[in-house]
Amino acid sequence: MSTTDGHLRLGPDCARLVVRTRREGLAARVGHDLTIEVTRWSAEVELPGGDPAGARITARIGLDSLAVREASGGALPLTDADRREIERNARRTLVTDRHPDAAFESTRVTPTEDGGVIDGTLTLLGNPAPVRLTVTRVAPDRYRAVAPVVQSAYGIRPYSAFFGALRLRDEVTVELEFTVDASSPPG
Repeated sequence: MSTTDGHLRLGPDCARLVVRTRREGLAARVGHDLTIEVTRWSAEVELPGGDPAGARITARIGLDSLAVREASGGALPLTDADRREIERNARRTLVTDRHPDAAFESTRVTPTEDGGVIDGTLTLLGNPAPVRLTVTRVAPDRYRAVAPVVQSAYGIRPYSAFFGALRLRDEVTVELEFTVDASSPPG
């Protein structure tokens, strides 16, 4: 993470951003719950006067950079060909040829002793909708931010197969894990 005068920069070189999906439907047992990593993204945190309550957070997320990292459940193990097909389906569902990036901008930051809440606007496929990230400290100087994202709120139709018998749940979970070095605070 890069820190300069009340300004933090995050990206894949110092933090991990993943989307967790779950399956549902009559044929859910044949599908997989997935952990998909975003490999191209950046976030900036401006901390005027070092005050977290006054923070302004923006992020750009490369939707065309999704990579399947883990799969659980399913009738058969996920193959490399399956992973490539899932990534192709995600790019098609997210219309990445026209909307390669999603954007986030905070509207309010409410710090707590062990984390806080970040309210903001997430824009996917050109459609903005409110989102709330809950931030918790998971270790000294290490944090996790988690947000539920309902795909249909952005005009996204969740993936389905077998005439709808296997579906991706409408709500996915976005998670960001990052470290803040307390020995060199911004300011």
